[in-house]
Amino acid sequence: MRSFKSLNNLVGWLVFAIATVTYLLTLEPTASFWDCGEFIACSFKLQVPHPPGAPTFLLLGRLMSLFSFGDVTKVAVLINALSALSSSFTVLFLFWIITRMARKLVLRYDAAASAVSAEYIEPTSPQTLLILSAGAVGALAFAFSDSFWFNAVEGEVYAMSALCTAAVVWIMLKWEARAHEPDSDKWLILIAYVIGLSIGVHLLNLLTLPALGFIYYYRRTANPTTKGAIVVMAVSMLIVGSIMVGIIPGLPTLAGSFEVFFVNAIGLPFNSGLIIFLLLFAGLIYFGFRLSYKNRSQLLNTAMLCFVFIMIGYSSYLIVPIRSSFRPTINENAPEDVLSFVSYLKREQYGSRPLLYGPHLFSQPDHYEEGAPRYARDQKTGTYKEILPRQQQAGYPESDKMLLPRIYNYEPDQVAHYKKWVDIQDGAKPSMGQNLGFMFRYQMGHMFWRYFMWNYVGRESDIQQAGVAGPFSPNASSLPARIGESPAHNNFLALPLILGLVGLFFQSRRNGKDAWVTGLLFLMTGLAIVFYLNQPPREPRERDYTFTGATFAFAIWIGLGVLGIAELLGKVVKADGLRAGLALAAGLLIPGIMVAQGWDDHDRSDRYNSVDSAKNLLNSCAQNAILFTNGDNDTFPLWYAQEVEGIRTDVRVAVLSYLNTDWYIAQMKRRSYKSAPFPISMGDDRYAQGTNDMLPFAANPSVQSVNLKEFIQLVQDNNPLLQVQYQEGGPGMMSFPTPNFYLPIDTAAVKKLGIIPKEREKQLVPRMEWSMGKRAIEKKNLVILDMIATNNWERPIYFSSTVAQSDYMNLQPYFQLEGMAYRLLPLKDPNYDPRGDEGYVEKELNYNVLVNTFKYRGLNNPNIFYDENNLRFPANYREKFARLANAYLAEGNVAKAKELAIKCLELMPNQAIPYDYYSPQLVPALVAGGEKQKADELMDTMTRRSEQMLAYYATRPDASLFEDDQRGYLLSLQSVYRAAELSGDKARSEKAIGLLNHYYPR
Repeated sequence: MRSFKSLNNLVGWLVFAIATVTYLLTLEPTASFWDCGEFIACSFKLQVPHPPGAPTFLLLGRLMSLFSFGDVTKVAVLINALSALSSSFTVLFLFWIITRMARKLVLRYDAAASAVSAEYIEPTSPQTLLILSAGAVGALAFAFSDSFWFNAVEGEVYAMSALCTAAVVWIMLKWEARAHEPDSDKWLILIAYVIGLSIGVHLLNLLTLPALGFIYYYRRTANPTTKGAIVVMAVSMLIVGSIMVGIIPGLPTLAGSFEVFFVNAIGLPFNSGLIIFLLLFAGLIYFGFRLSYKNRSQLLNTAMLCFVFIMIGYSSYLIVPIRSSFRPTINENAPEDVLSFVSYLKREQYGSRPLLYGPHLFSQPDHYEEGAPRYARDQKTGTYKEILPRQQQAGYPESDKMLLPRIYNYEPDQVAHYKKWVDIQDGAKPSMGQNLGFMFRYQMGHMFWRYFMWNYVGRESDIQQAGVAGPFSPNASSLPARIGESPAHNNFLALPLILGLVGLFFQSRRNGKDAWVTGLLFLMTGLAIVFYLNQPPREPRERDYTFTGATFAFAIWIGLGVLGIAELLGKVVKADGLRAGLALAAGLLIPGIMVAQGWDDHDRSDRYNSVDSAKNLLNSCAQNAILFTNGDNDTFPLWYAQEVEGIRTDVRVAVLSYLNTDWYIAQMKRRSYKSAPFPISMGDDRYAQGTNDMLPFAANPSVQSVNLKEFIQLVQDNNPLLQVQYQEGGPGMMSFPTPNFYLPIDTAAVKKLGIIPKEREKQLVPRMEWSMGKRAIEKKNLVILDMIATNNWERPIYFSSTVAQSDYMNLQPYFQLEGMAYRLLPLKDPNYDPRGDEGYVEKELNYNVLVNTFKYRGLNNPNIFYDENNLRFPANYREKFARLANAYLAEGNVAKAKELAIKCLELMPNQAIPYDYYSPQLVPALVAGGEKQKADELMDTMTRRSEQMLAYYATRPDASLFEDDQRGYLLSLQSVYRAAELSGDKARSEKAIGLLNHYYPR
């Protein structure tokens, strides 16, 4: 018979194979939404993503992309496969972690009390079966858990982060088994190297250190004490803090201080201070090793080696300034020198949240404190010039501060969301009880335990804020179809949770030390993160991916639960082999249920929605266009399409939020592939950070309106006519004296450009007029105004149709809808209604784009699962089809209107993409085209679905959490009502308005 070691390896690799096949079969074939498009694009060309970056992931992603052998359409799936393989290896390490812990439990082995390693004690055949069963059940349960599986099939950092976590725990257990060997410290050094590498993926790995510290303590101490445990915890947290604060940002910050001093004070050339710092740092390391050899200190020598290997792993971050200095097309924050690199590492652009002490929700600042100085290179003087004014940080009186400020977010729209969780009064300082209540109910309960239950009890649906589906939840058939029939409705009957609790109690009773280590791993990668993040009461998406470390730790107990079942069976089944076999069969039932329930909602194998939406948006634009977008889902897929697949590189994608920064404006002023630089007139000094960040409105009654070109020239000249002072003796700020702007149009020159559709020639205006409103003009607005004034209509300017209305700057009367974007033209729509839709519909152009150019892969396939985020983009398509169909209907072309409505329903049928708010807008075209039955089916389906969901929410005590979803169904009823009214269907309009009147007051 094979030895336990060979069987352990064999079964481990079998579990690895099962996980790998599962992930590869359900892998998304292209870039997913959120950060995946950015990470894939940055991996492919080793560019600089958003802070703090992920250089280890990028380097490995680049290696994976080389296997595309020139076929750029395979790059995304290869980098996604990197996540799949990372997840599979995580499952493999978890299997070996569980079998190591299970072996000690089965053999009743105590490492600290035994002179013989467990490695040399051979289990019997029934014991071997039991140990391997525990490993297989626990590892597969984790493999098929909701959050981990989600991360495994997309190109993001969380799968690789989980691998680093699993690796260091497994390596530490290897050290524990070999701690008596003279060269055992090599395993500790390997852990240090993995931790260093993991810094270039995600910082989650650092939270394993306290658990690793206790493994070390229990192995080296025969009689552990409470005092010793406190010391271990303190030292472990000190190491975590030293790495998070001292090494990651601390060393580059110190290097930056050296650089500024030696360049500005001593007069040395750029980078001299950095070189001096590196030489001193290397000297200190050399001195540390000499000291360890001199004193024959193994502890100091090992500590120095660990430090060096952490630094070697951390050195992956060197690719950030190196690649940034080459000015790639994606170069966020432009961290090309040591000072900008420090800002990049510290994530300064994201601000900070109070952790232990700080202001509460209604605190009022009574003073402002200057932030730390910021520097930029001045090539003319050869020194670092301080950026003025310094960033102002709000200061609060001590009476407005409190311990553990959990209710702190001052954004106006967040106040109402806090009130959903705690009964706070406007303007009143929250009590400590309210503060802790919010922490326990929302931050720990809703944002951790709910996610944890999703993985091991069940998940209600893919709707944001969805609850838990468990053994006592309503039957799926009794729920609305949107929830009960959703592939994301998974009910594991709480069996994984129950088995995990059995494992927890079993391990606690048999081996309290290992149980504490596992529990500490669970706490540090779960509730400790909750405490550190201090999340506000509203997030743009679910954050369950943050806590896969905790579900990993609990999976250890799920595996060990098999041993607990075997012990319970021992009371009725005496044969060891039979008992082990029954425990295995019972245990395997759990991952079996999990994979059966989870496959359909985790299978992304045919999903192309994100990249198709990006290509369609790019193909909406004319040649050499400039396209303004929002962030994340509106931009990152576009970056992927351009950087990886080379789609429409003539279009310059400009992220509006980034245009508030000087580094991004500087990048826009450079050529990128086929795209020429931004046509803007003002110099870099007028867009430098601290200059023209915001132009306030300062009314001047003598100025009724301002010429845009003259305004831009005045800003360029820093003209006193526009300067205002808000602080006596302070610097002047540029302002605008009136909200009314105008731009003279050279109509003859515009006509020669050939950009005016024939049907719109009479709409060409000699002067564009609009109001900017009295809200301050941000730097991004200033850039756009500069471009409009300078461009002379030579380059097409577009706004994505998903951009917030406030960013349109009231230019909508001059918008023309082209596909998924609005083009700015000196044509005024005579029928523009500010209460209606934006953009004149140019029919022939939109017909060609929507019908002949756009790709809609998979949107007609009911077997593909599209979650809530994926359903937003098809809704945009439907809106554009409906607007075009109604435009043809308005001119009397019924045949074309009907064709478009039918085409839309064929491309995105209700069975694949459920009808949404825009779907009823197809009804007039369907009715006019003789498709009354289809129109009735559409309205009836939407009315029935809305009624079901609104009635369901009316019975839920937590209905306030689903306000956005309820609002969506109310708007859908409103849309049905309008469609029924337009088509003369009184019965359906009355039913829709009746439901609105019933549910809207709620």
